[in-house]
Amino acid sequence: MPNALSAFPISRKWPAAHPDRIQLYSLPTPNGVKVSIMLEETGLAYEPHLVSFQSNDQLSPEFLSLNPNNKIPAILDPQGPGGKPLALFESGAILLYLAEKTGRFLPQDAAARYETIQWLMFQMGGIGPMFGQLGFFNKFAGKDYEDKRPRDRYVAESKRLLAVLNQRLAERHWIMGEDYTIADIAIFPWVRNLIGFYEASELVGIKDFPHITRALQAFVARPAVTRGLEIPKRD
Repeated sequence: MPNALSAFPISRKWPAAHPDRIQLYSLPTPNGVKVSIMLEETGLAYEPHLVSFQSNDQLSPEFLSLNPNNKIPAILDPQGPGGKPLALFESGAILLYLAEKTGRFLPQDAAARYETIQWLMFQMGGIGPMFGQLGFFNKFAGKDYEDKRPRDRYVAESKRLLAVLNQRLAERHWIMGEDYTIADIAIFPWVRNLIGFYEASELVGIKDFPHITRALQAFVARPAVTRGLEIPKRD
């Protein structure tokens, strides 16, 4: 389907060298690398495009035509359901789509499937927003606020979420047990970012959550994760 992408304005700003492959529009942030890791884990053919926040690419008409919410990541699959192109945004939705497309990293059993989705939503509704706010108040502009109550609020909530996750992992190798799933792919980039890039390791007392640190080490040791954490390459 060499011309399948031509109807999408985003392909004019980021031309596809391989229009038969999934097009990934992203940046190596915790949300962005969820999808690049998933693509690397599944082995699906894809072409990454860097969406530069420094040049406000996410606010360009071309990007907004694919994601009106102006957030990364987004994908364009020239061979979507029914063989028709599919444009998709929101990292959680993309993980679900790619899992269903490949039949991987999402249990087939209905109960286990919904339990996995439950933990995916736990990341999207809790871990992502709370860790992101903690990062703002600990590392970025918010760190200069004299009033530390906002920061402390997000520290407390992040600790609570980490405790929930640590308890879940106490007797499990991965979030769903022995099977590695999209729940792990969604959650662990955010944990890594919290204690690394956000420099909040001591603030949240990560040493108090040994099951998380054990699972995080196993996660980052996966070859597909190592590759996915650097995709797309920054300029």
